[in-house]
Amino acid sequence: MAQRLHAALLARGETVAAAESLTAGLFCAALASVPGASRTLRGGAVVYATDLKTTLVGVPADLLAEHGPVSGPTATALAEGVRIRCGASWGIGLTGVAGPDPVDGHRPGRVYIGVSDGTTTEVVRLDLPGDRAAVRSAAVEAAVAALLARLADGNGDGRDGVTP
Repeated sequence: MAQRLHAALLARGETVAAAESLTAGLFCAALASVPGASRTLRGGAVVYATDLKTTLVGVPADLLAEHGPVSGPTATALAEGVRIRCGASWGIGLTGVAGPDPVDGHRPGRVYIGVSDGTTTEVVRLDLPGDRAAVRSAAVEAAVAALLARLADGNGDGRDGVTP
């Protein structure tokens, strides 16, 4: 799927950047595995620690205090912030709980993915099964699929909001 995403971005002359909490760089690594990835992958930020979501990507501290690091609003802010900071056409924000223990009332497998084109940001909420590795891997696949879906709609103006 990373190859398909690279081809779709390349065909449009667009780029992507990611702010990754839950996946700690796996999204960028998946895209970087494709030959020629430097033409579509601008970069990203691993923001595993909550304070880095603010200092590196610009997630407002008051947003984190109100909604927590695992939330739709945080995924939105991650996607929008990394897109701007990396000068990319698209921003991806990944946050969630890989497990084995719950975090801030969220059970393992709860994932939020933000996809931003600078005009609209779509947030997908998922409850993924499996252990830490399975949740993190499935989150990357879901993020790639979410961006491919936005690209496939022809103009990048996918739905705005949280998918239940």
